[in-house]
Amino acid sequence: MKLSLQEQLLKSGLVSSAQAKSVKSDKHKQNQQQRKNKIEVVDEAKELAQKAQAEKLERDRELNHLRQQQEEQKQLAAQIKQIIELNRLPTAGDGLAYNFTDNNKVKRIYVSAEMRDQIAEGRLAIVKLGQTYEVVSAETARKIQSRDAASVIVFNVDKKNAETTDDAYAQYQIPDDLIW
Repeated sequence: MKLSLQEQLLKSGLVSSAQAKSVKSDKHKQNQQQRKNKIEVVDEAKELAQKAQAEKLERDRELNHLRQQQEEQKQLAAQIKQIIELNRLPTAGDGLAYNFTDNNKVKRIYVSAEMRDQIAEGRLAIVKLGQTYEVVSAETARKIQSRDAASVIVFNVDKKNAETTDDAYAQYQIPDDLIW
């Protein structure tokens, strides 16, 4: 026959019979008080479980939010890639070199003389697609810039629309087609 925990503790001598009786009477009083006043006894294990569940839900929300942000970034990257691939202009492999900087490094793309002038005037722009650079129209560059400004590498502002205020050297024209 199996003994209850209380009987096992009494038998092993870890608890005296007076202690066992006081615990039993306290438990009985607590049950009566609970029934009489309809007071719920605080259950620490239940509170800890609820707290752990709330923390888990918060962590899950944060992870879901992070996943959503990553998914949105992937979608933006796919949109930018599609826009560039659909609107890129062919470059001349044997044309003139147009030098520009990307992450403090000088890069070079070969374009025709007409395209080089249009890039300098702001009618064309250079955008980054992966590790390569492509030439697109100014309108396409604005679309890409609205999604990710870091993808647009060279986009000169149209000089006719730009205001010059109190520029002492305004009368001197600076050529944009310098080869360096």
